Amino acid sequence: MISMLKPLSHSLQNSLPHSVLHSASHRQSQRAQPALNVFQDITLQHARVHECCGQARVFFAMLVAAKVNGPVFWIAPKWQRDHLNPDGMHPYVKPQNFTFINPDRPEDTLWVMEEALRCGAVPLVVADLPTPPSLTAVRRLHLAAENNTGQNTNAPLGLLLTHGEGGAPGVESRWHMTPAHSPTAQCWHLTRTRARTAPVKQWLVAKTRTGLKTQPHPMPADPGNKNPVSYTHLTLPTTPYV
Repeated sequence: MISMLKPLSHSLQNSLPHSVLHSASHRQSQRAQPALNVFQDITLQHARVHECCGQARVFFAMLVAAKVNGPVFWIAPKWQRDHLNPDGMHPYVKPQNFTFINPDRPEDTLWVMEEALRCGAVPLVVADLPTPPSLTAVRRLHLAAENNTGQNTNAPLGLLLTHGEGGAPGVESRWHMTPAHSPTAQCWHLTRTRARTAPVKQWLVAKTRTGLKTQPHPMPADPGNKNPVSYTHLTLPTTPYV
């Protein structure tokens, strides 16, 4: 029986379209890629594209870049007024590792990101976008990032920075980060609002004398409430960070 099954399996494999086999091998390679560990259970899968929105989305990108070993491409439209300040970046990352790219046309921003992910030479590619990209564009970025799976090094990771509540369709995960400072501490709320393989979860990120620390934070009682909430009453928990 076993000798009969082997030829059948081989025949079935040969009958499948090459695109199906190629896609399956890419998914297996992507699953084999280790995730980038930003903080404890806060991870981003390599060879995929992720999204971060909220007022502190640039700070989240700095936290991700700090965990990357190698150069970072930062892509933003040429007409964008706000630019990163190396002096402000220095406490968290090495500004000399960043290459800033400012395309003239909106469509060139995604094209540059796609080509950077496809080449595989840059571990992290960040695109600061005025509006979320389409599902087709996100799929193209995923395929470009997966192009280097199976190599000896980790495949690149893409990060989209979007305004408001975000909403790029088809991303591997979506994160929302906002400041939650108090008079005595610098804190941020980081929420994983969407992920293919993980539930919705929120953390409190706090700056301490020994660096940034995180701890799980309860989700709001009414997630659908769009009214702004003040977090100025929050202070750093002393026990976990001593």
